[in-house]
Amino acid sequence: MVGDPGIEPGVRLREGVTVPCHTLRPVAHEGPAMPNPGREISPRRQAVNRKTWGRRVGRAGLAFRNARSQKDRTHVRGRPVKKPAWVIEKERAKKAETVWLFGLHAVRDALVNPRRTKLRLVLTKNAADRLADVLPAAGIEPEIADPRAFPAPLDPGSVHQGAALEVKPLDWGNVADRLLGPKGVVICLDRVTDPHNVGAILRSAEVFGASAVIAPARHAAPETGALAKTASGALERQPYIRVRNLSAALDELKAAGVFTIGLDGEADADLPEALARHADRPVALVLGAEGPGLRDKTKATCDILARIPSSGAFGSLNVSNAAAVALYAAQRR
Repeated sequence: MVGDPGIEPGVRLREGVTVPCHTLRPVAHEGPAMPNPGREISPRRQAVNRKTWGRRVGRAGLAFRNARSQKDRTHVRGRPVKKPAWVIEKERAKKAETVWLFGLHAVRDALVNPRRTKLRLVLTKNAADRLADVLPAAGIEPEIADPRAFPAPLDPGSVHQGAALEVKPLDWGNVADRLLGPKGVVICLDRVTDPHNVGAILRSAEVFGASAVIAPARHAAPETGALAKTASGALERQPYIRVRNLSAALDELKAAGVFTIGLDGEADADLPEALARHADRPVALVLGAEGPGLRDKTKATCDILARIPSSGAFGSLNVSNAAAVALYAAQRR
């Protein structure tokens, strides 16, 4: 802080004399504040400190930006850093050990499914009354909760209808366990990550008698409460098989005699024609994510690419709607 006490330069004051000053003002210093500001630091040392501090901030900032999500970041001594990969994977695996299902339909179907491992059931009084017919045989005692303070760890926007059930994910085995009969159909999903789309596809697959829905373990919607609620109970009956490599799963199906059809809006063949030419074989309908569609490797692995015929210039369908149309066509062949 400096001031202007109104004293002419060069005027000396005796010891013990104080001069009032009313014009004190802060002085701005350039660069980051150095530790121990009262200590004399040489210019060379100041430059080294600034350089070291800049490197530390730069490394921490880069790790912070590269972290895939806010949950993957932490702070060490006040600086943001990225957690080690093994820590992140361990935390995600722990979270994936159980799933919270919510909504009356999803919870009801899970309660009556003997394949489900049920861990915790939270219900409001109204939901317990509506599920009274299945609770005695469910093998789990419900916790009656206040609807204004629902204790289940759900997303605030989840429409749980007063019912939530913690379960372990279902194990449907592998692709070889789902080998098809002559008229069988499976759905294969390539990078379809929206749980609402996958839930709707599971529901259509259950309605039209598909043998399974197959998706990669990564870059696909996992089994979640939102997916189960959209599936409206189909998740408990329709096998949802996660595979390490979708192309390898398609090769396994082809080796078992399954004809694989990739749905592509720019394909030359129509889906009904492709199905009619192979009416005596089981088929796998392969659908890609909205926008990017099927990956090049997936296209190359399929036996044929076909499109759903449309009557206008606008020929694009939501992936769940495309799956329903394709399943209906496969059923009618």
